[in-house]
Amino acid sequence: MALTLLNPAGLPEIDAYRQVSVATGSKLVFVAGQVAWDADGVTVGEGDLAAQVEQCYLNVATALAGAGASFANVAKLTVYVVDWTPAKMPLFLEGVARASAKLGVTPVPPGTLLGVAALDVPEHLVEVEATAVIE
Repeated sequence: MALTLLNPAGLPEIDAYRQVSVATGSKLVFVAGQVAWDADGVTVGEGDLAAQVEQCYLNVATALAGAGASFANVAKLTVYVVDWTPAKMPLFLEGVARASAKLGVTPVPPGTLLGVAALDVPEHLVEVEATAVIE
C-alpha cells in the first residue's frame, strides 16, 4: 500500500480523520475541488449541507477512479464549507457517513476543514479536494 495512516502518540485521535499519512508510492494524483454537481453539472441538494457533502465525496471517488485510485490512496483531503460554524459538524459528518455507506469505505485521511465566505456559485455549500498517492 502506498499510504500508511497514523495517529501518533501525543496527538488526539479523531474519528473523522487520521493525523498523519506517510506516502511511499511513485505517482501523485491531485483532484480538483469537487462540488455537489451531478454528471450533468446540476447541483445536488441545494440548501442541504449533508446532501452536498455526500455528493462531493462521491465525486471525489469518481475522480480518483478515473486516475486508477480510490479513497485508500488519499493522502490528504481539504474541505471548504461556506459560512462554517461548529454547529454544522453533525450535518457534515452525516454527509460523509452517507457517502461512506455508498462507497463501502470510510475515508479518514488527514484533512483540513476551512470556513469560506463563498464558493464558485451561491448554491454550492461545500467543496472537497484530494491528493492521492498510487504506486
